Amino acid sequence: MPKGSAELMNVRREEIVTACAVLYESMSFKDITIKEIGNFTSFTRTSIYNYFQTKEEIFLALLQREYERWIEDLTWMENRYKQLSAEDFASSLAASLDKRPTLLKLLSMNLYDIEANSRLERLVEFKRVYADAIKAVTKCLEKFFPYMGKQEHKDFLYTFFPFIYGIYPYAFATAKQREAMSQAGIHHPFLSIYEIAYKGILKLLGMEPRILP
Repeated sequence: MPKGSAELMNVRREEIVTACAVLYESMSFKDITIKEIGNFTSFTRTSIYNYFQTKEEIFLALLQREYERWIEDLTWMENRYKQLSAEDFASSLAASLDKRPTLLKLLSMNLYDIEANSRLERLVEFKRVYADAIKAVTKCLEKFFPYMGKQEHKDFLYTFFPFIYGIYPYAFATAKQREAMSQAGIHHPFLSIYEIAYKGILKLLGMEPRILP
């Protein structure tokens, strides 16, 4: 392999993933195609297949990147603070999720299709990063809640991670969904990602949410 080719491949992969991310802000998952992504980059559709076999693999790479950036925030939080109260921990963790709407959108809406249509080796690579996210949250729990036992930490983790899968639809209901709920007599409070996460995290820690910070 020529010198620099690995770096060049990474740059090109990143360009493709970034194009996918931009399109996902205004288009649905089903409407985004490799052709659409190619039109948004300097690549032809054929050349994209040198890096990804399916559009789902591109989305999987985007999801992996979102997890990596979230892990960076979690690591910063662990290193930045010597101690945190439950309220401050909930606030910091909720704020880290508030920065990752794309992560939450992919988890809640498209994860099964993405994983089902990606090669096993790509999926294993992604799952390793997902495992790193669990480890990052675990380190925060161990540092800021040392009085909690290992089982309590595990109980938090295996409730928290499924919980975040459902945040996005509640924070970003469409106008049509809001109208349908109104006509159905459902008085649903529309909260932000931060508000939902903050309240949920405090509940998982066994505390009643008070006034949002």
